[in-house]
Amino acid sequence: MENKRIIEVFTAGCIICEPTVEMVRRMACSFCEIIIYDLSKSCDTKECIQKAQQYGIKSLPAIAVNGILLNCCQNKGVSEGELRKVGIG
Repeated sequence: MENKRIIEVFTAGCIICEPTVEMVRRMACSFCEIIIYDLSKSCDTKECIQKAQQYGIKSLPAIAVNGILLNCCQNKGVSEGELRKVGIG
C-alpha cells in the first residue's frame, strides 16, 4: 500500500501556471491529496502566503510534496546581482 502524499501547487492563477496544475491532477493517484494555492487571490487564512514564504518560493508555479519544495521549484527568483551582470543598473 502506498503512503498518502500531500501535493501543494502554488500558482499565480494564470495561463502559464495552468498546464502545471493540469499535469499534477493528471498524474496524481488515489493516495494523493492536491491543494491548489492561487497566490493572486491570496486566501482567507493567509495560509497560502505563509506556506510560500516557509518554502522559500520565489517563482511560480511551484510544487511541494509532503512539505518539501521540489528541486525543480527551488529557483532563486530575480536578483539584483543577476540584473547587474547583464548591465542593468
